[in-house]
Amino acid sequence: MFIIYDLIFIIFILIYLPIYLFKGKFHKGFLRRLGSLPEGLVFNEPIWIHAVSVGEVMAMRELISELRREYPLKMFVISTVTPTGNKIANTIAQEGDFVTYLPLDLSFILKRVIKRIKPCVFIIAETEIWPNLITSLYKSRIPIAILNARISDSSFKGYSAVKFLLKPVLDKVSIFCAQSGNDSFRLNILGAKPLNIAVTGNMKFDQVPSKELDPVLYRQRLGLKSKERLLIAGSTHPGEEIIILNAYRLLLNNFPELRLLIAPRHPERADEVKSLADNAGFQAGRISLMDADALAAKEVFILDTVGELKGFYSAADIVFVGGSLVKRGGQNILEPAGAGKPVIFGPYMFNFRDIAQVFLEHKAAIEILDRDGLVAAVSSLLDNNLKAERLVKNAREVISHNQGATKRNIKLIGKFIEGSAYGY
Repeated sequence: MFIIYDLIFIIFILIYLPIYLFKGKFHKGFLRRLGSLPEGLVFNEPIWIHAVSVGEVMAMRELISELRREYPLKMFVISTVTPTGNKIANTIAQEGDFVTYLPLDLSFILKRVIKRIKPCVFIIAETEIWPNLITSLYKSRIPIAILNARISDSSFKGYSAVKFLLKPVLDKVSIFCAQSGNDSFRLNILGAKPLNIAVTGNMKFDQVPSKELDPVLYRQRLGLKSKERLLIAGSTHPGEEIIILNAYRLLLNNFPELRLLIAPRHPERADEVKSLADNAGFQAGRISLMDADALAAKEVFILDTVGELKGFYSAADIVFVGGSLVKRGGQNILEPAGAGKPVIFGPYMFNFRDIAQVFLEHKAAIEILDRDGLVAAVSSLLDNNLKAERLVKNAREVISHNQGATKRNIKLIGKFIEGSAYGY
């Protein structure tokens, strides 16, 4: 079966490679995806952690910190699949660690890389199913742990259609640490062994805001005056920015001191978002291209860099979390909530349904449906400091109550790290 999978994967690569090159996405790390590793680098049964998205890399930050305390002599290999993820991973890695790109899911490439690295355990963030990777690790007797395991509605539908192919792969995973009972149920339905599934919670609740973030510094970077207030629309998607800009126009009628920062989910859209703001009649500026004096004259700021949104969240008065006014499934609301900011999101939060639900049940966030709802929610929070403070207080209690998944996961995977990687 996996020979057929290899052939299909190779055909896909040959078809997609010209598009990949045309879009300028060929990066220097691509050789790592072909299995090329630096000569002379010595691996001693490291802990190998793989995360695809930036959010997944960030979710692993606390796990890595805890593992360092438990196993201070262990080396970490951190792999991603994108340059952005790789950049964030390098901020987490310490001297002696190795940050790389995950090899392509081709058995002949994986076999060589796994034999070279020989991890004591392979940890996958959330639920990335790589058939050849999992099979190659299993054949090398390397334990596989999938942490923060989640099966979204769309993934469940797709996986169910190929359940007969998926079950033999899931059988090879040593432990699934599921975010919720629903995720555990879906994993079992898809073929994972019940004894290999544990509900440990969502590790994203364990992400602690950095104490080094100075909101005053971030306000100064924007040239904000003391009486000006900041609304941040974080991780926005196409189709959302125009709704936000129209809402902002209405808000200015009653709150002329309000400023808006839009952080598109993909920073390469910064020029597109700036054009939308310009065409809507606003004075807009890209943050990376202007100093504080120039930005002070702007009404709308466009965040066009990677890794800084958390810092600007610290300077916000209110945060709207994007991907939720359009059908993209929402984004992580825990970062702004953890930073002590009142949070608003739209109706499409299906990728973060469990988190959104618990926040709403405890009156720790506000859900809106459209532009008018956004105007009403922001207005109510700007007019009523007590309401905003209650929202923040409730959010902190929700986060505190749901923390601990990281420690529970470490307890489960510790037996693989402490035991023999090849005789567990």
